[in-house]
Amino acid sequence: MKKKLAGCFICLLLVATPVRPAEKTAALPILEIVKAVTKKVIKAIDLRIQKLQNKTIWLQNAQKQVENVLSKLKLDEISEWTQKQKDLYKGYYEELAKVKSIITYYHRIKEITAKQTKLVQEYERAWNLFRQDKHFKESEIRYMEKVYTGILEESMKNIDQIFLILDSFTTQMSDLKRLEIINKAADQIDANYDDLTMFNQQNVLLSLQRAKTEADVNLVKEFYGIP
Repeated sequence: MKKKLAGCFICLLLVATPVRPAEKTAALPILEIVKAVTKKVIKAIDLRIQKLQNKTIWLQNAQKQVENVLSKLKLDEISEWTQKQKDLYKGYYEELAKVKSIITYYHRIKEITAKQTKLVQEYERAWNLFRQDKHFKESEIRYMEKVYTGILEESMKNIDQIFLILDSFTTQMSDLKRLEIINKAADQIDANYDDLTMFNQQNVLLSLQRAKTEADVNLVKEFYGIP
């Protein structure tokens, strides 16, 4: 992807640089889809975490009650502790460990969706600036739009993976397989975000290179918030 973005930057450099009117360009059609799906994932995760946290509290209380009963028994009475009660205690412990493990997975998934949200925000910030930058022609803005669309579409594939992980908690998927999918989705969204920021940096650099005077350079720096 980085090689492709380098090629994108070269294509922009090969285009002539007449001044372009600061026309309004609509946001990419895919943007609202990405936003809506990401919001849906975050809401689903928050709801599941809340339910699991409530279940954790219930299990901890139940386990504590069993422990209190055990602590009050005398040594000779412990031997009379029924197998059913032993299994009950063991069941609480195992279920609690399982719930805590799932919560950890959900928090990891939430980190991925947070990176997805950050990617969208970075796209919106840059897009709103580039479409007003008079150093770019309208044809170049349309070219940027194609690159951004590609990056956002790739990020959507990662969200699909996250939905797969969420569904996996109701299936027989192993922890190892689930963790593999989570790590893959995390790596891919990191790569998407890096591609986006690199493309943005290249475009800012191109705008600076096209500035013809020191005053123009300073205006570009101020426009993009460059120190």
